[in-house]
Amino acid sequence: MGKFRDSGAKEIPAISTASLPDIIFMLLFFFMISTSMKEVDYQVQIRFPEATELQSLEKKELIRFVYVGNPTMKYRAQYGTEARVQLDDAIINDLDQIKTYIENQRASMPEEKQPHMVVALKVDRECKMGIVTDIKQRLRQVSALKINYVSSQRANSQL
Repeated sequence: MGKFRDSGAKEIPAISTASLPDIIFMLLFFFMISTSMKEVDYQVQIRFPEATELQSLEKKELIRFVYVGNPTMKYRAQYGTEARVQLDDAIINDLDQIKTYIENQRASMPEEKQPHMVVALKVDRECKMGIVTDIKQRLRQVSALKINYVSSQRANSQL
């Protein structure tokens, strides 16, 4: 019979770290691709109205957003509690600034895509319709006639 020899404690070989940079870069690329960045810092509160029949727009690069709602707590001291309009990252004081905003956005698009631009209104459900009508009038003045209302899916479709 063979004898087992105890030649003392054997050392465990070191773990190879040669593939560690590859793993780190794979994770980095995964998170870069799968993460979406927040486009706009909301300065107005928006609770979307609910709807049962929704359609998704396919060409997201053609959409420009107009946000309407009461200022968030952070901005109430500056803007009050009445409904305000936000374009990109700024609350506007004069609704005529919408015309300039739409003209600038349209000018920044390629010429063949300009007629297909859609203005999406993200309006708080408690907001009065008067401000929405005023916004639509300003959009008509600059021929931005493709308007979309953003809403959330109703949980149950019972009426």
